[in-house]
Amino acid sequence: MSALRPVILAGGSGTRLWPMSRKHYAKQYLTLNGKTTMLQATAERISALSSEAPFVICNEETRFLAAEQMRQISLDNARILLEPAGRNTAPAIALAALEALSNDEDPVLLVMPADHMISDPSAFNATVETALPLAQSNHLVTFGIIPTRPETGYGYIHAGAPLAGHDGFAVDTFVEKPDAATAEAYLASGAYYWNSGIFMFRASCYLAELETFRPDVMAACRAAFEGKQGDLHFLRFDEAAFLACPDVSIDYAVMEQTSHAVVVPIDAGWSDIGSWSALWDASDKNADGNCEIGDVLSLNGSGNYINAGSRLVAAVGLQDMIVVETKDVVFVAPKDRVDEIKELIKDMTAKDRPELNHHRVVYRPWGQYDSIDMGDRYQVKRITVKPGAKLSVQKHHHRAEHWIVVRGCAKVTRGEETILLSENQSTYIPLGEIHALENPGKIPLELIEVQSGSYLGEDDIVRLEDKYGRV
Repeated sequence: MSALRPVILAGGSGTRLWPMSRKHYAKQYLTLNGKTTMLQATAERISALSSEAPFVICNEETRFLAAEQMRQISLDNARILLEPAGRNTAPAIALAALEALSNDEDPVLLVMPADHMISDPSAFNATVETALPLAQSNHLVTFGIIPTRPETGYGYIHAGAPLAGHDGFAVDTFVEKPDAATAEAYLASGAYYWNSGIFMFRASCYLAELETFRPDVMAACRAAFEGKQGDLHFLRFDEAAFLACPDVSIDYAVMEQTSHAVVVPIDAGWSDIGSWSALWDASDKNADGNCEIGDVLSLNGSGNYINAGSRLVAAVGLQDMIVVETKDVVFVAPKDRVDEIKELIKDMTAKDRPELNHHRVVYRPWGQYDSIDMGDRYQVKRITVKPGAKLSVQKHHHRAEHWIVVRGCAKVTRGEETILLSENQSTYIPLGEIHALENPGKIPLELIEVQSGSYLGEDDIVRLEDKYGRV
């Protein structure tokens, strides 16, 4: 089945799972239920179906995070396509289809969001194999989740006539999120499926339908693709051309318009993990119905989701609550009111709260840093540099830095000199001095950085050289 090309949609911010999910570290990059992240689980799920390296679609801010997570599961050959801006799923898939066709091939694309949970991968793969002939014969396949409850938070697909010789149906209509009474009727009828957002079709078929129904989207994507440039594992597209592209989903642009859409039912333990209550539903629980992750002490409580990310969380008598603790935020809400997080996010956005964008631990292509203390004119970071990695050659206009090596070996460039520092040794980088930090060793380099100065923002970095293309 080498003709099957996986396309993983890894954009989006996942704000409904804040504070664990943030703009630059969204839920698809989190480990929520298992040992791998949602992105990694998505890639591994379909590895038995296709030997083709996946296309991963993300943005500039998360490109190194996506690449590192692919490397961790030995998918170093994954092709990472960078959206210049968020324009929804129809343009993103068009870029992937154009790239697939650029090698004189016309593969079947299996398009999957990276932030969905599927508890029965074998059933998922079996359904994909069953539906593959439909895609090969120029149908546009969408997978409909067999509903288990009258859900009002999902869109639905109304199945039409059954397909001769196949386990599927012609699509009658796509239906918006219903009210409770309508959802009850949909469930009782047996003819409606939840819209999974998972699709399968030939690259050429999708582009032909997009050209027919949304030529404006097709023209913008083609222009953006013509300006593509490769960079390491990444593929960039012409930003100006892509910014002219309308913001539209594949449902509105193509699937609701085409006469070639078919729906194949699937029962594989699917969840989009669209809220904290949905994550509680999908998680393992103890005898009291509690999902407890991390250092949790809970007495006389039931039906709770408690996630302690960095310290002890102790609770007494909680019923049906969500408690999420990270290094910089504690979030508490009744399980039946988690949808109100949308209003909380709006308020935080208006106040420009940095906690919306980053965790206290920030990931970079060379490693990570944790801002462990901050005050007037000073900041303290714990920095970890991967073996063989090097930070950019840079300088600062407003701060000086002290570095103390805690573990490993540091190669430090400071002006015209280069020095090696081992554990318990330190150095000082004066304000304005050109400098660089590198880990020449075989183990992670850990150091404490103390910054002092009039301005300590990350934008006070003047990069002169950078192996990751950030100059």
